[in-house]
Amino acid sequence: MSQTKAQLLEGTAAENVTVDNIVTTSVNGGQLSNRNRVINGAMIINQRSSTYSATGEEYLLDRFEHRTGTGFTFDTTTTQDSSAPDGFTKSLKITPDSTQTPSGSHNGMIATLLEADTLIGFASGTSSAKKFVLSFYAKSASQNNNHQYSVQLSKKNSSGQFYYQNRSFTVTSSWQRFTVAFPADTSNNITTGNGEGLRILWHLAAGSSDIASAVTSWTSSNGNHAVTGQSNFMDNTSNEFYLTGVQLEASDADVATDFEHRSFAQELPLCQRYFHKSGDINTANEWFPGVTTHANHGAVPAKCLDGDQDRAFHEGWFPVLMRANPTLTFYPARTGLAQTAGKVSKYNGDVMVGLDSQPSSSPSRLVGYFQTDTTHPAFTFQYTADSEL
Repeated sequence: MSQTKAQLLEGTAAENVTVDNIVTTSVNGGQLSNRNRVINGAMIINQRSSTYSATGEEYLLDRFEHRTGTGFTFDTTTTQDSSAPDGFTKSLKITPDSTQTPSGSHNGMIATLLEADTLIGFASGTSSAKKFVLSFYAKSASQNNNHQYSVQLSKKNSSGQFYYQNRSFTVTSSWQRFTVAFPADTSNNITTGNGEGLRILWHLAAGSSDIASAVTSWTSSNGNHAVTGQSNFMDNTSNEFYLTGVQLEASDADVATDFEHRSFAQELPLCQRYFHKSGDINTANEWFPGVTTHANHGAVPAKCLDGDQDRAFHEGWFPVLMRANPTLTFYPARTGLAQTAGKVSKYNGDVMVGLDSQPSSSPSRLVGYFQTDTTHPAFTFQYTADSEL
């Protein structure tokens, strides 16, 4: 075996190793493609809505969550924004709708949760364990320029116990890329399966009970932990926090590789494993519950069974295999009808309220019976399917 001199690739240490005339290339001891375990880190997919006004826990742009602790009123508005660093087009933007002062174990956070089986390559709990290298771009408004916030990484082992570390970072009104290399963990494994394996938390507000010195070794806790010096994002309604370019990779080094961009066509199916809707995917406000000017894109038909004109049947396949059996919500499919949950549309535009039986679903398909009548034996509907962690 011969080894070439280390070369510089995309700003990181790369090496070519020749084995029996086969050349392989690694970056920081890791793979070249599929490095980023975070889905929608560039914030390009936004299926649910154009604007999110939230005070509690709610999903926002795909795979990113508005998260609270101990009932804190995290009263904010979040949007998909066009402000972005060079090489990106979108970001998540959040701003307070009212001022709040956290106390005790209050927390206001942005979070993303990762499915356990996507983390196998970190080899946690073994002598071959890799570092968790987290990188992201962030900025503030001028009002909260130089605010200090915290980022926490919490991983779950096979016994259901979480182990965490955290770090502080200081935002300015200009885009910065932050990189944190959390050390490899040779002692504690990561659970496997399709449940939660790891969470990344950006603490924007925290009460005094959850603020302490940074934890730089893997420590057992399922709590939310911010770092001493934490600022209160909720102290002014002119504050803003922007986030994009989120990447988590397994590495032997302490530096992040360049952000691994995926196309819209690649990123969308990854998001649809956790949430999808039957309406137009490309724009969040083209169709969504509460929007009465939606188009009929994606309307799903149901047909009556032979000899049973008061019952209709639907069977269809989801666009991708979902993480688990999803929670289904149905809506009328015709333009101009209020998008009220649990209702569907008869073919002439009337709204039918009752369902004969809630359609069942598997991770791959939706199937079930719907109640209709002999006068209107067919109907259409829209739906959302939610299988988030």
